[in-house]
Amino acid sequence: MKLISKDIEKDNAGQVTLIPEEAEDMWHTYNLLQVGDSLRASTIRKVQTESATGSVGSNRVRTTLTIRVENIDFDSQACQLRVKGTNIQENQYVKMGAYHTIELELNRKFTLAKKQWDSIVLERIEQACDPVFSADVAAVVMQEGLAHICLVTPSMTLLRAKIETNIPRKRRGNCSQHEKALEKFYEQVMQGIIRHINFDVVKVVLVASPGFVREQFCEFLFLRAVKQDIKTILENNKYSLTEVLSDPAVTARLADTKAASEIKSLSDFYKMLQHEPDRAFYGIKHVERANEALAIDTLLVTDELFRHQDVPTRSRYVRLVDSVKENGGNVRIFSSLHVSGEQLNQLTGVAAILRFPVADGSGDESSSEED
Repeated sequence: MKLISKDIEKDNAGQVTLIPEEAEDMWHTYNLLQVGDSLRASTIRKVQTESATGSVGSNRVRTTLTIRVENIDFDSQACQLRVKGTNIQENQYVKMGAYHTIELELNRKFTLAKKQWDSIVLERIEQACDPVFSADVAAVVMQEGLAHICLVTPSMTLLRAKIETNIPRKRRGNCSQHEKALEKFYEQVMQGIIRHINFDVVKVVLVASPGFVREQFCEFLFLRAVKQDIKTILENNKYSLTEVLSDPAVTARLADTKAASEIKSLSDFYKMLQHEPDRAFYGIKHVERANEALAIDTLLVTDELFRHQDVPTRSRYVRLVDSVKENGGNVRIFSSLHVSGEQLNQLTGVAAILRFPVADGSGDESSSEED
């Protein structure tokens, strides 16, 4: 995401102009938008025209509209964002108050105005515009004849390529057809990796499969890279699979990714819930009580809570995050498009690991809380 301008007043009202540069930026924008905001962007509008002879026709024109947001629809698979609302500025093609749906596009700027910019959305803009937060983990999940190449971004898992090939079964005394088909499949996967993974950004590529498919593929990949002098692969092939699992420097690179840190935080919470339940709270009421006692070491919260359409409810979670930070606690905002975020949502979307036990009388009984 590219920030063009930011004009926020002292009362936190104002507007920002941004350019989405990649698919994940649509997810960030989805989290920035709220009903009642105003959105100005380039869009296509179908308009009716009347010729001098009186015949009526229609054509599509590109124009810039400003709408008051009423409905937001995000397609997580296609990373498409559609925003519906009413026109609030004069336009030669669209009447005031007329409904229109804007589909935001990559590399086209938009301006978002709010009456109140809170700390969560401002932090989201900083993260979206910081290249450090780009996709830093790639994954190749495969079996014989089928492979998925994915990018694990800080906010979502994006399927970049699906490779599917028919692999004949091995026949007794004749495995040539099977081996040729397998080699062709591995070649396609290798080309997919080269095409879809940016090694200037990606820190770790994970290869996962049942059985020995991953070992066979990695051996093919590295031998082919040497034979064809594929520098993209050779320069990033510094470790064998065994070394990756045992070398602290490599595992540290993986642990440094946002997706991995979310999983670790959630794992730490479950361990605390099992062994020291009076230091593991979940549910907004119990977590707020722990925060009042200045006891929160790590707050776990999903981004879904900050998309709540009820302003007081959303503000409640924003105040909690701000307060925990002010009191020296850590805050982990989980993406609801990651598995860890889905799991946290099952715990009402908010949980906390405490520095010390709090005499709350709740502990792991907070699972009954629905507020």
